[in-house]
Amino acid sequence: IYFGAKLHRPKIIAVGCLLMSFGTFLIAMPHFLIGSYKIETSVRPSVNSSNTLPPCSSGSTVAGCERDSSVSMWIYVFLGNVLRGIGETPVQPLGISYIDDYAQSENAALYIGCVQTISVIGPVFGYLLGSLCAKIYVDIGQTVTITPGDARWVGAWWLGYIIAGAITLMSAIPFWFLPKSLPMPLDKHDTSCTPEWILLSTDFVPALKSLLGNPVYILYLCVTIIQFNSLIGMVTYKPKYIEQHYGQSASKANFLMGMINIPAVALGMFTGGVAMKKYKLGIMGAAKFAFGTSLLGYFLSLFFLAMGCENSKVAGITVSYTGLSYQERSLFSDCNLGCLCSRREWDPVCGENGISYVSPCLAGCTSSTGSARNTVFGNCRCLALADAQPGNLTATPGQCPRRDSCDKIFPYFLALSVLSSFIISLGGTPGFVLLVRCIKPELKSLALGIHTLATRTLAGIPAPIYFGAIIDSTCLKWGYKTCGGRGACRIYNTSAYRWDIFKTLKHLKSALTNGSAELEALKKEESNSIHCEQFILALDRNPDRETHL
Repeated sequence: IYFGAKLHRPKIIAVGCLLMSFGTFLIAMPHFLIGSYKIETSVRPSVNSSNTLPPCSSGSTVAGCERDSSVSMWIYVFLGNVLRGIGETPVQPLGISYIDDYAQSENAALYIGCVQTISVIGPVFGYLLGSLCAKIYVDIGQTVTITPGDARWVGAWWLGYIIAGAITLMSAIPFWFLPKSLPMPLDKHDTSCTPEWILLSTDFVPALKSLLGNPVYILYLCVTIIQFNSLIGMVTYKPKYIEQHYGQSASKANFLMGMINIPAVALGMFTGGVAMKKYKLGIMGAAKFAFGTSLLGYFLSLFFLAMGCENSKVAGITVSYTGLSYQERSLFSDCNLGCLCSRREWDPVCGENGISYVSPCLAGCTSSTGSARNTVFGNCRCLALADAQPGNLTATPGQCPRRDSCDKIFPYFLALSVLSSFIISLGGTPGFVLLVRCIKPELKSLALGIHTLATRTLAGIPAPIYFGAIIDSTCLKWGYKTCGGRGACRIYNTSAYRWDIFKTLKHLKSALTNGSAELEALKKEESNSIHCEQFILALDRNPDRETHL
């Protein structure tokens, strides 16, 4: 970045766009190299009018174990992200420094605000594209028996990368035709003849020493690292939070993030730039403005704790088979002892009593009519335990919908989310202006490059990892792969989910300075999870029913 600032910046940005495009295409490659996605389900795709399930069967055919051949697919994803990271590096630092060098001082903040706003609008289209792809099954054209709201549904994730790669490739074209430099404004001095432009290698270390010795820059860097940890954690897992906590589909969660939340962030950044231009805020004014908006946004986020929903009713996990809440989880009951059900499968059905069951077998169902999504399981004995006046004891595929009370809270959650996002993002543009104004003009590109590197390394990489680890600690039911090993989480403890995320955001600063204790706690949780998984697998392999129970 430092040497790139002295070369042809637009063409370096164009090369970065080409690398990002190639890396994006590389990430989508695994879809074309592996076979079709297989769903474990008890619902038959055939069109038979009726069928009687054996009383001692799980109601599904166990697929054979097929080990992956050839190279692991994660390598393609890893290399693609590496190329995208390399290509993305020069875009923002060189672009913002290019604008700041050749724009008048009073207009620079507005221009940077426009660029920041457009960079936030990009994720809007990303979320909308993700919403569209999430509605399409991963293997386009294949008929499946589950809906997009099912935890086993996998959308056409690869399609979004193909489209994004093509757009990134086209965006590289205009940068090739931009000049190396523009006419210098009258209120700025040309620094092209300073000693920093003469020696490219011998002045790097002194420049870096001068930059790292700037206390304002170092303080701003530390603050933005903390803010980016919470921001990236929110952007990464907020759709998942909406999906799990409020019972929305992945497609709708992405749509809402793209149409409601992200535009509020873009509007906040643009408004912050307009406010700086109108009130002519200096460095101290920008710092106070950014601090005040961040603090107000944090206090508003505390109200999210009052907007929770109860866990969905799943027999043997969140409620007992009699419909009462309880702490001890047991998937087996007197109503399904006559069936050799597996505790590892996740094929939920919704009973007419409003309680979900992990599978038709664990619901005690012995018959079914219809086919595919229109299947109705009958004579489900476990439904009688939770209903004083049982009816037909039938169940349908999929989890039961959330309560009406949860649907009433959801709009208030969205409104508060938009308001807090707007207020916090007001300080985005003043913060960037503070960054470029507190350092020497010839060090702007290097300062922005180190800022980008620090936020990507200390926030972009660890935040999704420890946020994901904390979220996984609230999982109530794990899925399992065909050949063994833990798969994706099927249902979370939403109350613990909400509190754990809040505690992470609240103690984020202390977690960064005292990371060793936090990591040890996460290691213990992971170790306990592994031991529990091994114990469950041992129980499944034991044919003795008494020992199994």
